[in-house]
Amino acid sequence: MIKIKKNIVAYEVTSSEQGTEEKREDQDIEHMHESVQRPELLMGSTYKIKTPNSEHALYVTINDIILNPGTQHELRRPFEMFINSKNMDQFQWIVALTRVASAVFRKGGDVTFLAEELKAVFDPHGGYFKKGGKFKPSVVAEIGDALEKHFTMIGLLSPPELSVHQQSLMDEKRSQFEAANQSQSDNQDNDFPKEAQLCKKCHTKAAIVLDGCLTCLSCGDSKCG
Repeated sequence: MIKIKKNIVAYEVTSSEQGTEEKREDQDIEHMHESVQRPELLMGSTYKIKTPNSEHALYVTINDIILNPGTQHELRRPFEMFINSKNMDQFQWIVALTRVASAVFRKGGDVTFLAEELKAVFDPHGGYFKKGGKFKPSVVAEIGDALEKHFTMIGLLSPPELSVHQQSLMDEKRSQFEAANQSQSDNQDNDFPKEAQLCKKCHTKAAIVLDGCLTCLSCGDSKCG
């Protein structure tokens, strides 16, 4: 027995045929799972990673599968990942990482956590700065960045956007700082002031002190709120 505790304000009569059609339509939608067969052709993107600690670059390739092509339920999902490099010293962990990542992709569900997990890996020997003043804690973290870019490109992640208030604050702080330091020389490898400090939030050398407040010109993080 089902007890209805709320007032009935509307109702709809559904035929058994209509319910069967909706159920059949839901069953026809293909979702990502371990049993999905690899097609002969997959779309992919390759990301180059060049660190100052290695002579050879890494090339991260992520191939995607198209589910329910040509329908309103069409989805593009990562299916496999490969990493190529001339540095054979890294061969073992590269193979292990690509196999684990590919297995997670084929499991289906939300795979975006992989990017965050890899970006949190720190090299015990220390990280390094990239062009633009961006600090990378490890080469594995850069692979995580490549995954994040790819997830954003295919629609699994939304691109980070600054609020209007943060953008206006950053523009105001930058203009004030440049006005007070017109004689400064620009760093060719950094788009931010030479005196900028490392931001603890986005790990970019873009934090400046102005009016006693430390503000990042890259992500908008400010000690003043």
